[in-house]
Amino acid sequence: MIKEFNTYIEGIPLEFWRDLCREEGVRKRFKKGDSFLLQGDVCKYLGYIESGSFKYVAFTGEGDERIVGLETEGGFVANWPYCLEKLPSKLEITANSDSEISSLPVSKIIKRMKEDSSFEKLVNEATKEMFYTIYDRMIDLYTKTPKERYDNLLKKCPKIFEIFDLKDIASFLNITPVHLSRLRKK
Repeated sequence: MIKEFNTYIEGIPLEFWRDLCREEGVRKRFKKGDSFLLQGDVCKYLGYIESGSFKYVAFTGEGDERIVGLETEGGFVANWPYCLEKLPSKLEITANSDSEISSLPVSKIIKRMKEDSSFEKLVNEATKEMFYTIYDRMIDLYTKTPKERYDNLLKKCPKIFEIFDLKDIASFLNITPVHLSRLRKK
């Protein structure tokens, strides 16, 4: 599911990043609801998801949650590229289910970037691929109807309702849960 949904995966050397997280990082377990990152904190880790799922949560001025990203097994969690600049996060990353990640300290990535220009190029490529994924989603929010976004999501991730709650999927699609229920009935 992850490659079709989070298309940045297709443009990066997945095995390289996965192995780097496994070999130079540590395994961490998260219970459903545990935070990988809190809003306002600087992200200190890049995590490869060995099992489970995570959601990226932003908050409105009134404090309402908005799901802006979803990640599953085989994907990565980080506040990318803010973590590379040691900038505070504008969102939270929360375990959607009991999960396990291989967690690589961002400090190791930054250090290696300074020492190895070919590694710095890999980081820049990953950043570019992440931008493309997010930019495409933003364009879809402005140019596609909720039904088109829903149909596209189902085409890419037919099992998404087995992994994430209806309210989180609705928020990700930028529609209400009631609207999503109506779309599902059709």
